[in-house]
Amino acid sequence: MSHVVFLLVPGVHLLDLAGPAQAFSTAADLGHPYTLSYVAERPLVETAQGLPLVARLDWPALGPEDLIVVPGWRGRTLADSPAIGPGPLRALRDHHAGGGTVASVCAGAEALGRAGMLDGRRCTTHHDVQDELARRYPGATVIRDVLYTADDRVVTSAGIASGIDLALHLVATRHGPAVAAQVARDMVVYARRNGHEPQASAMLRYRSHLDDTVHRVQDLLDARFDRPLPLSALATAVGVSERTLTRLFTRATGGLTPLRYQQALRLERAEHLMSHGATVDAAARAVGFEDPRMLRRLRAREVV
Repeated sequence: MSHVVFLLVPGVHLLDLAGPAQAFSTAADLGHPYTLSYVAERPLVETAQGLPLVARLDWPALGPEDLIVVPGWRGRTLADSPAIGPGPLRALRDHHAGGGTVASVCAGAEALGRAGMLDGRRCTTHHDVQDELARRYPGATVIRDVLYTADDRVVTSAGIASGIDLALHLVATRHGPAVAAQVARDMVVYARRNGHEPQASAMLRYRSHLDDTVHRVQDLLDARFDRPLPLSALATAVGVSERTLTRLFTRATGGLTPLRYQQALRLERAEHLMSHGATVDAAARAVGFEDPRMLRRLRAREVV
């Protein structure tokens, strides 16, 4: 069981909080063990949008597998941010020192800065206060125009909705990209990654669309990419014709057919196996190629 604790500061933005909370809650609904808690320095926290939230005052016992998230709050500048007492700042430091992960959304990076956790690390925040964050914490390396950063179990994200991207990244890191893609699909959001970096997996790289039919086919291919999956069987499974499936799939994935998508999954897995010592022939058989020459051709094509 992983515990996700949200530290609530007065004026907290609802979406800064609700986006990541929904992502981890959805992961729990899909069978991955998450418990969510909400901690503050007062029992009732007024949000920036006027909805009061009830929080607990005591901190649960946390271990290395657990996470603390600090959602952002309303404020024109970071210097004008609400006061955060020594107790929560100490909890952030102690959790990280014990091997745990701490994260922030938007202005929540200010809390990590006050806890001394940004020095020597890459971080980001809302574009309106990036320059101020860099001035306030000169020991930090503020990365601009990205959705999130991760550096030594300190994870920061940009403004508001980017907290969802941060949460999907953490889910993918822990459970794999297929689970993150499934969470994103259930939330009807894009399974995207950092703004300037390439997707780390084909399971996410071609999931940045909202076509439910194509997502269902990708779910089948993700789970059984090492087995024969004829186009006719895929089309029947989702209730469309082969021609319609091909048209929808190529449009949603930027030109890939279901077969090419399956080959991308196989190639990616084969490369992983070979990086751990498998021969080309063994990797080819493990991912479903009857003839290792097909794997060699695909690898050569990728290099070209």
